[in-house]
Amino acid sequence: VQDTLLKLWFLRDRLDDYRSVDSLASVITRHLAISCIRSRRSGMVDIDELYDVKGDESTEMKIIREESLKEIFDAISALPDLQQSILRMKHVEGFEVEEIAAITGSNPGAVRVNLSRARKRVKQQFMPN
Repeated sequence: VQDTLLKLWFLRDRLDDYRSVDSLASVITRHLAISCIRSRRSGMVDIDELYDVKGDESTEMKIIREESLKEIFDAISALPDLQQSILRMKHVEGFEVEEIAAITGSNPGAVRVNLSRARKRVKQQFMPN
């Protein structure tokens, strides 16, 4: 439910474009539930769980990992709201482009363009020319 509210918050400026916000919330919740089920089936492991299980990581490596993750999240946070939410839906939550288009109320082509632009901006943060 919290994830659904977060998605609705990212879409707050565009909620008037939808006929029914209740229906949108239901669709988002359903997609999140499906995503959760898929991730359990595929054996996906949360990044934090992976490092907790490993356990033999040196202090230096932990600091490097934490700094790298912070840089990535900072780069994502610097993106425009729509690109930020699309990138997170695709790569963090595992949604398909068509699902993201349904959630955001746009078409799959626009989602692909925004996803490409978001990836390019994050990549430029780490590999400036």
